[in-house]
Amino acid sequence: MASFLTSNASIPLDDPHPPSTDALAAEVPAMDPSLKSIQPGGGVVMSVELAWGRVRRAWLRAVRPKYVAKMRDRRQGHRGELPFDPVDSRDMKYYRNQDSYWWADADDPFLWRESLPFVRVGLAEMIVLTSFSVVLAILFGWFWWPLALPFLIAACLVAWFFRNPRRKVPDAIGTVVSPADGKLVEIAEVDDPVIGAAIRFRIFLSIFNVHANRIAMPGKVVRVRYRPGKSLNPLRSELSKENENMDVELECPEIGGRIVRIRQVTGQFARRIVCWARVGDVLQRGEIFGMIKLGSRTELVIPRDEALEIVAQVGEKVCAGSTVFARYQQG
Repeated sequence: MASFLTSNASIPLDDPHPPSTDALAAEVPAMDPSLKSIQPGGGVVMSVELAWGRVRRAWLRAVRPKYVAKMRDRRQGHRGELPFDPVDSRDMKYYRNQDSYWWADADDPFLWRESLPFVRVGLAEMIVLTSFSVVLAILFGWFWWPLALPFLIAACLVAWFFRNPRRKVPDAIGTVVSPADGKLVEIAEVDDPVIGAAIRFRIFLSIFNVHANRIAMPGKVVRVRYRPGKSLNPLRSELSKENENMDVELECPEIGGRIVRIRQVTGQFARRIVCWARVGDVLQRGEIFGMIKLGSRTELVIPRDEALEIVAQVGEKVCAGSTVFARYQQG
């Protein structure tokens, strides 16, 4: 493996005495049982959406019973631990990571929302925050029009934050792409408790970056783990374990079934991790699996290997799904 470290910091270790893979697997179930929704940190907008869902379901059952019956006939799966009986796919927005009901694409009348230029899981926040900013702009502008400008700018920034631009994803076997937009602030060798000898990439996301997270290499999700925590400055690398974070581990056939980990980490302003990946999902390179709302950090850990070529550089601006970090040379 060619030399690649571009920072002059010493090579950090996650843990000087990491537990064995078997011990870690026995300690935490593959799918973290604390994950009851795709946004474990909750939030005001999430609470509002869930309350609106209760009203919408009651209205549909009272006014559109035929629609409710049709959607009931088309849904698949089972209720599981879902705390209510869903009417359609909108009710599953926050529960996509649960073993519960689902609708096939052909039976989902709201699938078109996935094609919008905004991240679907952020639509509610975008609508609420932009509407609030526009209302304030109208009120303040009524007295003096320049007072409306800061609120109109804020509305535009909110919409900009939740954007979801199309990405051209490389398809060459062994290619490792960035899991997030932002600035690559670290490339380091680490001894990982699960992966072993590994390379870690850390990306800082400002409020101006796209915040959708994408899969770095195709693979099957084998573990999802959530840790509640603080919301401290994400630029401080030692806070990786103190801040709230989510790990998604994938078994990647392109590298012989070895594990790749993507970690979502909150920051001072990012208080909401969203992740709908669940154990057993097979995800493709560049596929969106979640987001972090309002500034954060994302980490990628991949196996160290003689066939690995690092092409990214510290300080580089990267785009999720399209910027190539590394390549595993094929024999």
